[in-house]
Amino acid sequence: MKILGLVFLVFFLARDARLAMAFTGTFGINYGRIADNIPSPEKVVTLLKAAKIKNVRIYDADHSVLNAFKGTGLELVIGLPNGFLKEMSANPDHALTWVEDNVKAFLPDTHIVGIAVGNEVLGGDVDLSQSLLGAAKNIYNATKKLGIDKGIQISTAHSQAVFQNSYPPSSCTFTEGVAPLMKPLLEFFSQIGSPFCLNAYPFLAYTYNKGKIDINYALFQPNKGIVDNKTDLHYDNLLDAQIDAAYAALENAGFKKMEVIITETGWASYGDESEAAATPNNARTYHFNLRKRLAKRKGTPLRPKHVLKAYIFALFNEDSKPGAGSEKYYGLFKADGSISYDLGLPGLKSSATSCSFFSFKEVGGGKWYRWCSLLFTISASTLILLLRL
Repeated sequence: MKILGLVFLVFFLARDARLAMAFTGTFGINYGRIADNIPSPEKVVTLLKAAKIKNVRIYDADHSVLNAFKGTGLELVIGLPNGFLKEMSANPDHALTWVEDNVKAFLPDTHIVGIAVGNEVLGGDVDLSQSLLGAAKNIYNATKKLGIDKGIQISTAHSQAVFQNSYPPSSCTFTEGVAPLMKPLLEFFSQIGSPFCLNAYPFLAYTYNKGKIDINYALFQPNKGIVDNKTDLHYDNLLDAQIDAAYAALENAGFKKMEVIITETGWASYGDESEAAATPNNARTYHFNLRKRLAKRKGTPLRPKHVLKAYIFALFNEDSKPGAGSEKYYGLFKADGSISYDLGLPGLKSSATSCSFFSFKEVGGGKWYRWCSLLFTISASTLILLLRL
């Protein structure tokens, strides 16, 4: 009986640990919807399942999406938009109602595994920054009151605006303006077992630091890399350096054990004249090499035991996004559901040519190879199995 009891204990502990992570494998995607021409949520589910993408983030709690995800097995992190932060911080009852209406009501059929409380709040609007911690606490307390806290991870994603002196990685700290708000937030997330969520874009770092960064370093291509003289660690790609900068800032603030998860990263396929690196070829190279990097299931030079997990931005090109031209072209897929560039992912709409071929980027040499075969065709599903993490 003691052995049986131990087996059950191990089972339930493992179950809770799995749910608390809110991430299966290493690869996920952001399903943004700032567009007036993208497929319906039902078609999106078909696309995600065909592409074998299980981890999905949205930026709100739209009920049409939550209903479409019912019974699919896809794991969904929903967002509490920034506009709700003040209300949720000031009124615990409103937080309880929001969680009840937008989370509890859809469980367990829709597998909601997390709530992102705001997005890139710290380092931006001062009033919203003051409300972030209170909103996060009230949302968490609401999940606890409703008995769903074990399966719902509470988090918030940060931009790199929260950092100061991120190069070399070991020198990174939180900015003076952010630090007083960041520390109590990290203390709370540490208590409830949440990770530090970072939106990291080598594309933006390369674009806005002209002439200072080797594009091969940003694209995971062969390059001499950099050495952090303080730690004597070598970095062969920019994303790893950005992540370790976050780990250094966390350690400096007293949170050495907190995990960093990438909640957004991507490369635009088109952009303004000032965004010359935004090309389909560069976007394809970045995402192809990123998936290879994630498939290795390894950590960063500073945290080799913390397997890197990342959500790609984004699922679709979004034609209504404001800002620079590149903002509209981060999608792995175009608005009609066809692929933006060849990663071996099947689209809703075929973009095949009259001759069946399979192409891939040879990472070391930078050459393209194509095969046309009259004897057999490699199916999209086979390509997915080859690329599947």
